[in-house]
Amino acid sequence: MAFRPKAALPFACATLALCASAAAGAQTAPPHVLPNGAVPPNLAAARTHMLEAPENMLAFHNMDQLFQTRPVPRSGPIAALPRADQALPDAVLGTTRMSEDAWEDRTFTNAMLVMRDGKIVHESYRNNTDAATHYISFSMAKSITSLLVGIAVNQGAIKSIDQPVTDYVPELKGSGYDGVTIRQVLQMRSGVDYEERYDFGATPSTAAKIFLNAIVANTERFADTAPRLGRKWKPGSHFNYSTLDTSVLGWILERATRQPLASFMAQNLWQPMGMESYGYWLADGAPGVGRELNGMGYNATLRDFARLGQMMLDQGRFNGRQIVPAEWVRQSTAMIPNADPGTPPPPPEVTDPFARSGYGFQWWKLDDTGAYTALGLQGQFIYVHPATRTVIVKLSFFPPEGSDLGNRALEETLAYFKTLTTWAGTTPRP
Repeated sequence: MAFRPKAALPFACATLALCASAAAGAQTAPPHVLPNGAVPPNLAAARTHMLEAPENMLAFHNMDQLFQTRPVPRSGPIAALPRADQALPDAVLGTTRMSEDAWEDRTFTNAMLVMRDGKIVHESYRNNTDAATHYISFSMAKSITSLLVGIAVNQGAIKSIDQPVTDYVPELKGSGYDGVTIRQVLQMRSGVDYEERYDFGATPSTAAKIFLNAIVANTERFADTAPRLGRKWKPGSHFNYSTLDTSVLGWILERATRQPLASFMAQNLWQPMGMESYGYWLADGAPGVGRELNGMGYNATLRDFARLGQMMLDQGRFNGRQIVPAEWVRQSTAMIPNADPGTPPPPPEVTDPFARSGYGFQWWKLDDTGAYTALGLQGQFIYVHPATRTVIVKLSFFPPEGSDLGNRALEETLAYFKTLTTWAGTTPRP
């Protein structure tokens, strides 16, 4: 899930850490699952409340006690990340100046890494974490899914993103996804009647029902709802942020590549990049039959998230090879304004970072600096600023979305990112 201005209680996902040699397609059960596969009440309650502060500080890097997983093992030599450590500049927040260290505390940071021109200039860990800790990505997983689609297109497993999704998932015929192209799903413009709001209570919203069934209770797969939904807008005409759209992309990848998403990712992204550690997905559905929750559920180390950012900065090239086609990186980060055609621009006094945002193939534009970012719920960022060859990864535990503290942390995070891209010693590309 990514930050959105009016969402109510979005959900989080995480997965169980497995050893690096574990088989990519294997699914494992967490502790305390009942023999019939049901989730015990106390475990279900923990899943339901895992976003809440202050416990989220620990939950976001200790999710291996909650969920079934699909591991993504690494292999081969580790791709080095050269270092040129420096002290970062102070943060200026209105009339207040504070050290970068104090700013990290103020903005609910678990770990942060800054790279310039391929070298680490800052790396820090907080709250009993270190370089081996795995952190939840939340909706940064959507951006990772986009990378996998680009690889599948390059390999010919997906012939064209202008194909209808039903070419790969015929179960979607007759639903709101019938007639929708893969491109439109990548852009969150499917037109399907789905709202990313988590309204619990006597009459849960569609998104809340998916959360309760696929994530908390593990009684269905996340994408199982897609064939049952209708259409609200003409495909391609309206931006509508939808984790369900991303789950459909995962379903397409599974069908097109004829293997679990975790296996395809290990072979074609994680291992070729020379990652330092394994990664892992949360698996939805009943034990043994769930698929990866690719819209929000990937976990990895700070440095490995940074490697993804550096690969994007270098137009898909990393570890001596072209991992993702350069043209796919260009298309993914060519942002379409989210506002519908004819909508007047917001007035200058509006400071909401989403007011002028754009969206590409599962990547966000949140400012006017030319940067783009993978963005996850409650403060997860892989922020790439091509003009200054800067990559910033921040893994956070913001208070729940919509709260005053959470909104403040988002604004102050993006403000300091701008400071870092204009920091003395940064040399813009000619």
